[in-house]
Amino acid sequence: MCSYICSYLSSTSVFDTGKYTTEILRVESESYTQNNVPPPKPLLIATPHEAGEFSVLIFLHGYLLYNSFYSQLIQHVASHGFIVIAPQLYTVAGPDTSDEIHSAAAITNWLSEGLCKFLPPNVIPNLNKVALSGHSRGGKTAFALSLRRLNISTDIKFSALIGVDPVDGMDKGKQIPPPVLTYVPHSFDLDMPVMVIGSGLGEVKRNPLFPPCAPKGVNHENFFKECKKPAWYFVAKDYGHSDMLDDDTKGIRGKATYCLCKNGDSRKPMRRFVGGVIVAFLKAYLQDDYGDLLAIRDMHVSLPLEFKFDSYV
Repeated sequence: MCSYICSYLSSTSVFDTGKYTTEILRVESESYTQNNVPPPKPLLIATPHEAGEFSVLIFLHGYLLYNSFYSQLIQHVASHGFIVIAPQLYTVAGPDTSDEIHSAAAITNWLSEGLCKFLPPNVIPNLNKVALSGHSRGGKTAFALSLRRLNISTDIKFSALIGVDPVDGMDKGKQIPPPVLTYVPHSFDLDMPVMVIGSGLGEVKRNPLFPPCAPKGVNHENFFKECKKPAWYFVAKDYGHSDMLDDDTKGIRGKATYCLCKNGDSRKPMRRFVGGVIVAFLKAYLQDDYGDLLAIRDMHVSLPLEFKFDSYV
């Protein structure tokens, strides 16, 4: 295992928009016709418009956030040749994440029956190559489903798992159910590669009135420590918990993402970084193309920000 600091450079291909033209499709849970089956939850689908067969990424939103807040991020990933499914798991929720885990499983099981009916002509999802990911509480949900914390299984086997600044929350000193972290190193029983992306400012308070958005002890650091090989770990040092969201997040919840969490100077570098390392990781483990991921690891490419790297490989 190695650990080092990568210094700021400029840009590389996976951090820029890819070669595919993308579109975002909005699919409601009541979008039923004779020719399709509606999804269990409303979805945003970022997809290449050109014909081809593409691997699939499911992306779960953070606590009380809208899936639309990730539009720029999921389009970035889609532009490199992936279909990204971003469900709206809820609009109001309590501390327990059990319902989200059930919903994420139901959406996964819907893919084989319903997804292709909503995609552009000649765009074919490769359901043998499906990755699961999530941000913040969505990251916890992704890990919980992959670890079968509620004994929930899916019809489709996940090929990779990504946590984007995942948080396993605490309430009055106790883990919010169902707990994911065990605090036992390398205890996660996962039969797939994992990547954890963290924010250096997530554990820093924005102001004295609110706790940090990704508190130390339940954040990305703990998730990575419990992973087994192969696992990759990137931490954007000078960026915050919400900095991978769209620049313009509207409404009260959108404005709150700028007020409640400690942020970096701009969202664009963090969004490009998160999108780029997701693309590099998916290319490596879904397409057997490790070039970009290894180049990032070895600092042989230009990068949009300064970050810390660690891995078990």
